[in-house]
Amino acid sequence: MREIGFVIAGVASGIIAGMGMGGGTLLIPALTLLLGVAQRHAQGVNMLSFLPAAVIALFIHHKGGRLDVKKSVSAVVFGIVGAVAGSLAAGRIQEDTLKRVFGIFLMVMAAGEIRTCLKQDRIDRK
Repeated sequence: MREIGFVIAGVASGIIAGMGMGGGTLLIPALTLLLGVAQRHAQGVNMLSFLPAAVIALFIHHKGGRLDVKKSVSAVVFGIVGAVAGSLAAGRIQEDTLKRVFGIFLMVMAAGEIRTCLKQDRIDRK
């Protein structure tokens, strides 16, 4: 039965990742909260699942004309720098602190999305 949870979490996060919205925001909480996986392991699973999903999604988005490679180069370069720094930091932070930092990140992202939606709703009503 637990394997079904992993399948559902993987498919759902893959769909979200393919849309470019960060599948880890779903996969990591699903693995840790619902399936009892340790935070560090969940983040490792997320990284491993991200790589092939990203390659396929990039190919499809590029083929569909939704990817400007030239404008993306600086974001990719600095994203790699940030990934190295984040990986090194995550390896040194205690598990409980890592969970809290990730939780705060999710709350900040959610608040930003809610703000954007409310702002958009006000614009649409005018």
